[in-house]
Amino acid sequence: MKKIFVLTFLLLALFLASCGGTSEPQSLRIAVLPILDALPMHVAQQQGYFAEENLEVELVPVSSGPERDQLMQAGQVDGMINEIVSVMFYNQTETEVVIVRFARAASTESPVFSILAAPGSGIESASDLTGVAVGISEATVIDFMTDRVLQNAGLTPDEITTVAIPRIPDRLALLQSGELAAATLPEPATSMAVLNGATVVIDDSTLPEVGTSVITFSVDSLTEKPDAVRGFLAAVEKAVADLNEDPHQFDELLADLQMVPPPLAATFVLPPYVTASVPSEALWQDALDWVTGKGLITSTASYADSVDDSYLP
Repeated sequence: MKKIFVLTFLLLALFLASCGGTSEPQSLRIAVLPILDALPMHVAQQQGYFAEENLEVELVPVSSGPERDQLMQAGQVDGMINEIVSVMFYNQTETEVVIVRFARAASTESPVFSILAAPGSGIESASDLTGVAVGISEATVIDFMTDRVLQNAGLTPDEITTVAIPRIPDRLALLQSGELAAATLPEPATSMAVLNGATVVIDDSTLPEVGTSVITFSVDSLTEKPDAVRGFLAAVEKAVADLNEDPHQFDELLADLQMVPPPLAATFVLPPYVTASVPSEALWQDALDWVTGKGLITSTASYADSVDDSYLP
């Protein structure tokens, strides 16, 4: 009888171990700016989707791209939301980070970035922007998108003029005051500018492949925690499904996170979120051509080394 008991106990222990019943949660730290791109991660946290994947996820708030990059370069976070151009800078000499998913992506119905004209500027069309300094964040997706959208609208590179104003609040304030005739902004800054009299001249719905942000992980984290990254993306996918089905159910969370200015709270409509996918090789090459054409870098890791869809659910 004693032997039967011992055997039963051992079999039960083996069964629990094989099912992961005794496994400890894996941890991930993700650097997030207070932007709409990060909302699915906050929803996944609130809904318990990370816990369902046996994950302990810390969403580390950062106030700027440079602060985010400092944490990543110091190895203090596993992942982040950034952009294709940023990844190219990271991977100039060796592959340091890898894109595993889009965070946001424009569509023909829903832009991510818009080029706006200041109130009273008289600018009504893309052609009116010839020679006009457009406020941008230099060497970023906003810079890339501004060039490509205006070129697609018929302007030549020599006719496109930009001025570097890194911080979105500064760009918005200068546009609204008229000190800046035009600026490229994301939502909800675009809606805020329109509320105060600015007008959208053109946006990336006219060339949706250039209006994107991405979820990126360090090579070290992908090597050491591949299952955690897969679980993370599975949880994000559930959150995206919730947001796309009924975005208003998260109005309170959106307000708590202060991602939308109070004057817009009652009227702002969340855009649809992109489902599981990664940038195409054609988009990667176009961005690389743009970066190298401007002399920002001379080389970077290949598409195959910098983008990986194998972690998607």
